[in-house]
Amino acid sequence: MISISRLLCDTISPGDGLRYGEMTPHLAGVDKTARGTPRPVVVWNCTRQCNLSCIHCYANASNQRSAEEMDTASGKAFIRDLAEFGVPVILFSGGEPLLRDDLFEMASLAREQGIRIALSTNGTLITEEIADRIRNVGFAEVGISLDGIEPTNDRFRGNRGAYQAAIKGIRNCVAQGLRVSLRLTITRFNYEEIPAIFQLVEEEGVDRVCFYHLAYSGRGNSLQGEDISHSQTKSVVNIICEHTLDLHRRGLPKEVLTVGNHADGVYLYLKLKGQDAQRATKVLHLLETNGGNNSGIKIGAIDDQGYVHPDQFWWHYSLGNVLQRKFGDIWMDTSEPLLRGLRNRKELLKGRCARCQYLALCNGNLRVRAEAVFGDVWAEDPACYLNDEEIGLT
Repeated sequence: MISISRLLCDTISPGDGLRYGEMTPHLAGVDKTARGTPRPVVVWNCTRQCNLSCIHCYANASNQRSAEEMDTASGKAFIRDLAEFGVPVILFSGGEPLLRDDLFEMASLAREQGIRIALSTNGTLITEEIADRIRNVGFAEVGISLDGIEPTNDRFRGNRGAYQAAIKGIRNCVAQGLRVSLRLTITRFNYEEIPAIFQLVEEEGVDRVCFYHLAYSGRGNSLQGEDISHSQTKSVVNIICEHTLDLHRRGLPKEVLTVGNHADGVYLYLKLKGQDAQRATKVLHLLETNGGNNSGIKIGAIDDQGYVHPDQFWWHYSLGNVLQRKFGDIWMDTSEPLLRGLRNRKELLKGRCARCQYLALCNGNLRVRAEAVFGDVWAEDPACYLNDEEIGLT
């Protein structure tokens, strides 16, 4: 994740302790490491069942629950293992996690074990009662996905009325004082609606907005041809930056992030070098501290059947299964070739990524996207929109 609001406005947000290793009072004790290996934020796709059918779903979710879905007992054992290993955060995701009857029971256990909990949902099922339960169990954040304004979102999500239902879910969460994060995946169908999304964030009192670059994974793999061009991506990042600064100037600071393309950080640094050298130096330090893409390093994922993945986009590759080995044992086993490679990828990268002078800032970007396009995990990321001159190849 690239925190545009932190880089441009120096606004500190709850996730910064994990991104930059900073300890703020509400994050004390969160950033845990041992033997030089950081404990990852864990995305638990606790169910593959979903009430929507999004065209870009990396999980290939459906309206049917998997027969092999982890039950309550195995889920609780898994959560205790995560706590023992020192995992700082669990993001309950799906599918649609609110379709699990035992979600709040397991989330409560995670809280009791000292793990910070967050929820990733499509928002359509968040009634006033559900919002109250989300608050009572102690979710630190509720991420609600929208992929455009009403007609665009509903086409993306395969359900007419999904937009209005999600808006009600957002309002019910805000009314409970919950921290709400709006999430949008950028494609050619919706990138022009980003200004309207910022307006929505402001009007609805949303605290955080994340703009995801398209990951070619799951059903999203079929959308490669619908990704925006490199020049359009630069324009989108500029628009996001302009709106972030505008909110800040007007005393309405929001946490604004881009996800899935660490070229954004390099692009921002290069822009600032010519505008504000002092700010650019601070940005460079933050990007170096963050270290770029952290798949298999500071983030990991577990699917509904217990298979461990380097991040939530790697469902086609398993590092092991938590029903057979503890998560910590799987995560620390560097004999696993992909995990070992991701943690020492600089020597393996090819093409422009291998020769880029800013490799330390992006760490080779999203490997699953390179694999999807070139059939090679270590090939250059095709979504890097920086030209050869910008990355020092000319």
